[in-house]
Amino acid sequence: MQLATLCYVTEKDKTLMLHRIKKKNDVHEGKWNGLGGKFEHGETPEECVIREVKEESGLLIKSPLLRGLITFPVFDGKKDWYVFLFTAHKFEGKLIDSHEGRLEWIPNDKLLDLNLWEGDRTFIPWLFQDKFFSAKFVYENGLLKNYNVCFY
Repeated sequence: MQLATLCYVTEKDKTLMLHRIKKKNDVHEGKWNGLGGKFEHGETPEECVIREVKEESGLLIKSPLLRGLITFPVFDGKKDWYVFLFTAHKFEGKLIDSHEGRLEWIPNDKLLDLNLWEGDRTFIPWLFQDKFFSAKFVYENGLLKNYNVCFY
């Protein structure tokens, strides 16, 4: 089992996205993602997401809001991933040259036009609703096979 975070930092009507084009052997190569990554020993989801956003973007997010939890069974072909999804509207700092890809502020009405994982097209709109969600997205060979969700 792998615990991870994913954060969508927003400013006005734009969301900060990362075009994954720099890491070798990256399962997300060529895709656009929010910011985040794997937990370090002893971290809470909030500590992890704050650290990961800072490492990947240079921004220090304030008061990240937990919006959902997604289970990705055997996503990487090895283990189940449990991903805590956050949004963040308050931050300070300046963008850096990310070691994982190119950062860009994308207008919210253009997010679904990006090269995203198929499941991301489904859950990104949920991030902007006033509900918490728990979902499972099942991928096989990089293709979304099915998903289910509960809203709270």
